[in-house]
Amino acid sequence: MSSNAAWHIGQWLNAVQSTFVGLLRVWSVPIVLLLSVASGYTTCYGLSYFITPWIALIVTVAVQSIVVICSLELAGMHWRANPTRFATVVISLLVALTVSISFSYFKFYEFSNRDSILIDRQVQLSQDVSRYIDGVIGLKSQLIAAQQKRVEHASQEATQAYLGAHPGMPGEARHQVGKGRVWTYYNDILLAEQAKLKQLDAQFQTLEKLLAEVRASLREFSLRMNDAPAYERLVGAFQNLQAEAEILAANHGAAPIEAPRLGIYSEFSRGITPSFAMWEDISWFALACAAMVDFFTLILSYRLESTAPGPLTEEEKELAFQGLRQFGEFTINKNDELEFVIERTELERARRVSDWNRMFAVAFLLNRGYLRKMSDRTVEFAPNLYPLIAERMAARKATELKTEPANEDPLAEALKRKDHG
Repeated sequence: MSSNAAWHIGQWLNAVQSTFVGLLRVWSVPIVLLLSVASGYTTCYGLSYFITPWIALIVTVAVQSIVVICSLELAGMHWRANPTRFATVVISLLVALTVSISFSYFKFYEFSNRDSILIDRQVQLSQDVSRYIDGVIGLKSQLIAAQQKRVEHASQEATQAYLGAHPGMPGEARHQVGKGRVWTYYNDILLAEQAKLKQLDAQFQTLEKLLAEVRASLREFSLRMNDAPAYERLVGAFQNLQAEAEILAANHGAAPIEAPRLGIYSEFSRGITPSFAMWEDISWFALACAAMVDFFTLILSYRLESTAPGPLTEEEKELAFQGLRQFGEFTINKNDELEFVIERTELERARRVSDWNRMFAVAFLLNRGYLRKMSDRTVEFAPNLYPLIAERMAARKATELKTEPANEDPLAEALKRKDHG
């Protein structure tokens, strides 16, 4: 392969690389906007729980605008030049990021902990219902024990009356064994108490059926927490049990059992209300997600301003080439990059040579990202500057490069062409 063909291949590869880098820079703009919208949505979501939604939207727009603007400003300024302005921009950026991340954290916390929140609610619901069931069972046992005690007491009195040993019997009736008027009276009481016990057992059968329905509904809902009909069946069965238990307690003069409140399904499945209590049980994953969006927005905005905005025009390429030709102290530094001194030499100072044109070219290339400053005296080539210089060198004949003096006339002409379009 000839050197000319290799040169054309190199130019083609450089053009492809430049186009690819340019497309990435163009694509960075919509990415920054989309990230700002995403971060703004989560921030507005958190703010809307504390202030009016339309005010939250305005504050969110302001916060996201400050993040992007301050990132661009931060990339284009130098703290040594104006420390007050630099500090103001940094503080504004930190405040905006704090507000954005803090209120975005609420949304990510709800999203990342939704399953665990529903599980906790289901566990709490199961505990409340089970506690109420235990109370109903306790009431049932209490009523049965009390009625059995009354039956036993009535049976004892009837037995004593039969044997003539009841303390309430008149004197002439004592010590007379058999069925008399006293025994008949106490036997009727015994039969009435036994009938009440049987009636109570019948009521308890209905109660047991309702208890079984509640347990089955609770078991079904614990397996399908996202099923609204299952929750409604649980609530219905619980309300039936509660009504039966209250009637039972009222009929027997017992205190009603305190029942838990079961709301509608939308209340059970609702999102959590943001509060600063979330920071006590902090979710590092949610915080990392909230910070990640703003971090990417900050980095891409910073890169948009700090890197070269695009390829140079022909006039700008000529300006850069002619400006760099004015310098003579070039070396290869430890980074394997071409480095040169931007200060005037002793001879140039003695001759009072003006270096405004070439220093303008250096500052221009530094701001466009084609040069990197190493110290107050030296700068080095960025990788994207080599193809530009190589192109300019190839465009000139070898004889012209040897004979043409490195003076200010070509540079001044390039500056003149740039100024006049």
